[in-house]
Amino acid sequence: MPFVNWLPNLLTLLRVILAPFIIADVLDGQCHVALPLSMIAAFTDAADGYLARRLGVESRLGAWADPLADKALHIGLFISFGYGGLIPVWLVWLVVGRDVLILAMVAFAMATTSIRDFPPTMWGKLSTVIQLAAAVVLLGSCSGYELAALMVPAVVPAVSLITAWSGIHYVWVAVRRRRAHNQIV
Repeated sequence: MPFVNWLPNLLTLLRVILAPFIIADVLDGQCHVALPLSMIAAFTDAADGYLARRLGVESRLGAWADPLADKALHIGLFISFGYGGLIPVWLVWLVVGRDVLILAMVAFAMATTSIRDFPPTMWGKLSTVIQLAAAVVLLGSCSGYELAALMVPAVVPAVSLITAWSGIHYVWVAVRRRRAHNQIV
């Protein structure tokens, strides 16, 4: 299999590798180092799925690894933002709780049904984009960029609203899928 077929999964792996370095930099107060690394990670998040579809090399590995890489980076970033006092602790609980809820629902569905496909919803994707944008703003503010600092007051309500709504929507979708599955079986 040519190298190009592995490129989307390699981009996902790069995001997994970058995550602990980004988190360590935030915890060390080195936001000016974490910011460009986060932007690279955000690029890999956009590029891996696009390339997989464009090249026709979508894989089961990629379908599982991409959201797990996202979760590792997002959860790690938001925990480090909370630890560093960049966001309120309740927002950390909301972001992490939503992701844990989704993972628990997937695990429950896999254990109790034959459902194995868990496509992201539009609201889930928007939540990811908003959380990534918020991370860039928070890192920019922490790095001393004045424009980013002016945007920080909008970050908490934007992240909290989309995170809460996407969590509610995931639960609604899961309940509907479970009911539909029970009617078929």
